[in-house]
Amino acid sequence: MDIANLQTFVTVAETGSFSHASNQLFLTQPAISKRVAALEEELGTSLFDRIGRKVSLTEAGQALLPRARSILLEVEDSRRAISNLSGQVSGKLSIGTSHHIGLHRLPPVLRQFNKDFPEVELDIHFMDSEEACRAVEHGDLEIGIVTLPLTPLNLLQTKEIWPDPLSIVVGQAHPLARQKQLSLEILSEHTAILPATGTYTREVLERAIAHSDKQLKVGLATNYLETIKMMVSVGLGWSVLPDSMLSKEIVKIPLKGIPLHRTLGIVWHAGRTLSNAAEAMMHIVEREKSNKS
Repeated sequence: MDIANLQTFVTVAETGSFSHASNQLFLTQPAISKRVAALEEELGTSLFDRIGRKVSLTEAGQALLPRARSILLEVEDSRRAISNLSGQVSGKLSIGTSHHIGLHRLPPVLRQFNKDFPEVELDIHFMDSEEACRAVEHGDLEIGIVTLPLTPLNLLQTKEIWPDPLSIVVGQAHPLARQKQLSLEILSEHTAILPATGTYTREVLERAIAHSDKQLKVGLATNYLETIKMMVSVGLGWSVLPDSMLSKEIVKIPLKGIPLHRTLGIVWHAGRTLSNAAEAMMHIVEREKSNKS
């Protein structure tokens, strides 16, 4: 099978669109159609149902997709293993990271990496940590620098880098701002602005209060911690934020008997060979951690 045709098939399947695949692969739509048609002819079956502009996988396409992904990962892994033999740190390094880590943790890391390894092309994707972990699992990204999942994921290796304690915070004018300590009972009486359901940070809070029968009054939810901080600072509610984001605009209040903590670190696929560039990035991240210890 032609590797380019397989890559095109996977991209169309994942984007659900020939035009989106065209944009992602920097090819014309006729070229995308030609590659898919060549693969369908080779296999003797249709891989997509095309109804108007909608594209969906046929039964054969559904059977091929996981195998195609596996083949592409094996090819990429083989290329990486052979390239590593040269000892050179070059090529493209695809990284997924959150906006929060990109703002608060990565600048010195990226500055040092770019200085030490100018021949590496950094391909940085800013996304939720949960999405970055999935992208590493699927082979779309080589490593993630993220909030680590609370429950280990079977296909991912993880390395803890930064402890990231969390605190309950309110704005200066909030009714709770002068409290020395909070109980969950009092906190549940006030509106919360929280990270979205399904995020690792929200999961930390939910696990911490799981023993209680108190229900939180969630007024707003968003994945962007900077947005949450702004809304808290103007008095729209309380939230849970990393201590690294504390400032004069918000007040930290301890929650009685309930410590809140998450960990930031690196994730990579357990079954893949890391490139020299990825190994170098991990080394610099760990070195930055040591410098701040």
